[in-house]
Amino acid sequence: MPLKPDPSVRLPETIGAVHFIGVGGSGMSGIARMFLEAGHAVSGSDKADGPYLDGLREAGAAISVGHDAAHVSGLSAAAHDVIVVTSALWVDNPEYVWAKEHGILVLHRSQALAWLARGKRLVSVAGAHGKTTSGGMLITALLELGADPSFVNGGVISSIGRSAGTGASDLFVLEADESDGSFLFYETSVALITNVDSDHLEHYGSVGAFDAAFGIFADRASEFVVLSSDDSGAQRIAELITNRRVVTFGESADADARVHDIGAGPTGVDFSIDWSGVSYPVSLAVAGRHNAINAAGVFTVLVGMGFDEAEVARSLSAFGGTKRRFEFKGEERGVRVYDDYAHHPSEAAAALATARSVVGEGRVIAVHQPHLFSRTQLMSAQFASVYEELADFTIVLDVDGAREDPIPGVSGEFVSREFVDQSKVAFLPDWTEAAARAAEIAREGDIVMTLSCGDVYKIVPQVLRSLSTVPAGG
Repeated sequence: MPLKPDPSVRLPETIGAVHFIGVGGSGMSGIARMFLEAGHAVSGSDKADGPYLDGLREAGAAISVGHDAAHVSGLSAAAHDVIVVTSALWVDNPEYVWAKEHGILVLHRSQALAWLARGKRLVSVAGAHGKTTSGGMLITALLELGADPSFVNGGVISSIGRSAGTGASDLFVLEADESDGSFLFYETSVALITNVDSDHLEHYGSVGAFDAAFGIFADRASEFVVLSSDDSGAQRIAELITNRRVVTFGESADADARVHDIGAGPTGVDFSIDWSGVSYPVSLAVAGRHNAINAAGVFTVLVGMGFDEAEVARSLSAFGGTKRRFEFKGEERGVRVYDDYAHHPSEAAAALATARSVVGEGRVIAVHQPHLFSRTQLMSAQFASVYEELADFTIVLDVDGAREDPIPGVSGEFVSREFVDQSKVAFLPDWTEAAARAAEIAREGDIVMTLSCGDVYKIVPQVLRSLSTVPAGG
């Protein structure tokens, strides 16, 4: 059984040493780095080595590979030491078990973040999709505007090479995770809700409960709430908000920050934002029509916080993307390979639409790794519909179950069998075979794109190698 955040846990006044179980992810490693910067002794462990661990070691953290109670045996409740965990861990983790047996305070990652953000003017970015990109834009723009925020983003911001940082101002920007309800732990000043597309029903149980949590999150923002005017889910939430000023963004005619004249090209997107009767041109250096909408949300937040409209519009151009969001990984024999974090049908649709805007006359070959057994069981038909419409061919891998126990009978084939045209899909759970098939199908000018928030990015080197050795046959 995976760990869930415990809302009954009270944040401590003081914290001594901090140990992170599952420290290897971009979010957890970023939080660990912030505790290091705040002067705490930091240690951590993960099941395998990863790209963020060496940086933590160099910064002074004691990092171990593998989970063992010995890694935490030096912690002391009397010294106010704490352990930080994620929802990806299981209750039988030996370090977690030892901590509970010895009275060590255990904080969910969101509670550790809430402790770091206490007393700050907190901007929380929430939503089913677009959180990491919007957060990265917001942080980049604030830096361009001369602000010095603290921040924790869900992915590495390409222009600054990190996902977290400690600033000198009272501003704090964080990505607020709705998946387990932990976004309700924050004392938010300004809330940005990118969209509300029902997901994580394995946690909430119903769409109504999912919406209600967003309503509570929005109502708790002490200053104002920024909502999409285009998203039907966000508009449902607007009806639940009673205590806060609501400002909207989007393409709708009644949006407070209205986006129009969107021109999406292979290397970026140009558009204009109308605000209080004035039109502000914006140019982004990241591709994708959806990024114009994300930028409008960020514009609305910053203008609402008091920054100059024209300066905000200019600051957005500095954003260069985030890791694993339509990230270019390499090219072989004229075939470009990209990786994207998309793990919901709406996200996959946006990522594939971006690929379409970039590929020109070429084709898009998607490599889809279903994430979570429950999501695959519930949304296989929706995934199939998106991929069949927007990709020229789709290779479906097996399910990355992450924090879930397997559901008997559920596999990646749930998605592939929903395709109406079976000539456009192949279920290939063997990664070597999948990489070779992608290389065989792809020809010069095409894009191969991996999509999932699982570990599908690890197949990219195999795809590139296969492209260099397997002749095109498609």
